Amino acid sequence: MTFAIAARCAQTGRYGVAISTRSIAVSSRCPFIAPGLGLVVTMQRTDPRLGPLGLNLLRMGYSAQKVVDELASSDPGIEHRQICVIDRDGNAAARTGAKHRVWSGAFVEKNLVAMGNNLTSERTAADMHKAWHATEGKTLEERLLTALEAGRDAGGQNGGQHSAGLHSYDREIYAYVDLRVDEHEEPIAELRRIYEAQKALIPYYYGRPGAPDEYGREEEWLSRQGKTA
Repeated sequence: MTFAIAARCAQTGRYGVAISTRSIAVSSRCPFIAPGLGLVVTMQRTDPRLGPLGLNLLRMGYSAQKVVDELASSDPGIEHRQICVIDRDGNAAARTGAKHRVWSGAFVEKNLVAMGNNLTSERTAADMHKAWHATEGKTLEERLLTALEAGRDAGGQNGGQHSAGLHSYDREIYAYVDLRVDEHEEPIAELRRIYEAQKALIPYYYGRPGAPDEYGREEEWLSRQGKTA
């Protein structure tokens, strides 16, 4: 019982996933992202081995649909799984196994998958999809988190949510944003709180490794940007 939105930003090339579920530590099992290459999300009785395998197939030049097909053919438990892939060109594909409870499914289009399983209704995924388009022009991370909130507000999943995550990668091997809430009565609200606390410093922490003297201390950098923490 999980819902997620996965996307590629057509302007920046960043990839990201926002996700929530009832069980603890959803982010440790489900989203896998390779900068400049693509992403894989594996959910519902998830097999985390499918993530690295899917990324390796993307490195070999496989398209999103071809990766989904290969993962399905290699996994005897595939009918228990829900997976999606977005490749380097923004092509997207998803698969929902036959052994899922209603409502389970995905909205798939270029650069985007909004999906979930055992949801309270189709509205959870549909409203994530709508929220993504309603926030065009905002950052990838803001769009993903707003969409996840819309899914929650539409009913979320059966059994409620207790963990959530927001993850994105730009061109470096380390994450642009990697935020997790692993046990909380309102994990998506808590995810929003910590995102807002970090938001002003996201470019700072991302750029500082390559130019520590230029970026300086947090307070100095924020002052130069006309911002405060």
